[in-house]
Amino acid sequence: MVKIAVDAMGGDHAPSAIVRGAEAAWGEGIAEPVLVGDEQSIRPLLGADSKIEVVHTPTSVEMHESPSSALRRKRDSSMNKAYALHRSGEVEAVVTAGNSGAAMAFAIFTLGRIQGIERPAIMSLHPTARGALALLLDAGGNVDCKPGHLFQFAIMGHVYAKYALGIERPRVGLLSNGEEETKGNELTREAHALIRGANINYAGYVEGTDVHNGSTDVVVSDGFVGNVALKVSEGVAEAITTLLKERIGKSFRGKLGYFFLSDVFKELARTVDYSEYGGAPLVGVNGVSIICHGKSTEKAIKNAIGQAKDFASKKIHVHLTETMREYTNKES
Repeated sequence: MVKIAVDAMGGDHAPSAIVRGAEAAWGEGIAEPVLVGDEQSIRPLLGADSKIEVVHTPTSVEMHESPSSALRRKRDSSMNKAYALHRSGEVEAVVTAGNSGAAMAFAIFTLGRIQGIERPAIMSLHPTARGALALLLDAGGNVDCKPGHLFQFAIMGHVYAKYALGIERPRVGLLSNGEEETKGNELTREAHALIRGANINYAGYVEGTDVHNGSTDVVVSDGFVGNVALKVSEGVAEAITTLLKERIGKSFRGKLGYFFLSDVFKELARTVDYSEYGGAPLVGVNGVSIICHGKSTEKAIKNAIGQAKDFASKKIHVHLTETMREYTNKES
């Protein structure tokens, strides 16, 4: 099986939820997780006959610790050790639900950037009305971007949609406040001029509604706007779920309707549940890194391990390296 390093100490529910998720992934034959962290905390949570490997580290990164502080003081942390195992080839990917800023810093420091990528980006996966997934990047890794960074995000999104989702010519859009060329700001207008010169299926400006309506496969933005869009999406999904539960329980007709439509409601809940998708890939580093939500549950960790295995098996970072090499050669 594919070996995946899992930061056992990262996340709001670490290490218990992380260990249970790793055991679930192992038990279902998804991958072979390697738990990295404080062995005295991890071992008692594993079954007596567990064959899951544990790599001990003396420290871990706190959820609210600054990335720069972690990079200086926590080189021996569970998070960085997981990336070190990946760099040495002992595992094929890393999963962490820990501090996302620190995860990005350690991934860049330990794995390095793909040549031609200045800013690796966090890519979130969003369900669409057509039953497929749309990719949004950057979802929070880089709040201040230049036009060239957005150009690189567009290429990265194109490669991931093509090789991870199997879309031959993914439709790539640049998030703006309107589809007209007169809309946007200085950043989007300059990025628009760069991206439309790339050899991808570029759709131009798209709006926030296009993230979920299925018209666009890849939505590109700076990390500030992308993170706001991500949090709004999560909030709307939670609000809809809460409202449905409240309305259904208030009347006999609501309860009767739920009886006949329970399968539909369950499928809707599953579709908008972040834990179904595991985590967000960190795109642009020399390897596979999945950054999970801080409140990830056992289910989310299990699915993130599966996601990491899938991306590693499809060698998406290798395809991205080859694609960026083509653009680098053209520029030179």
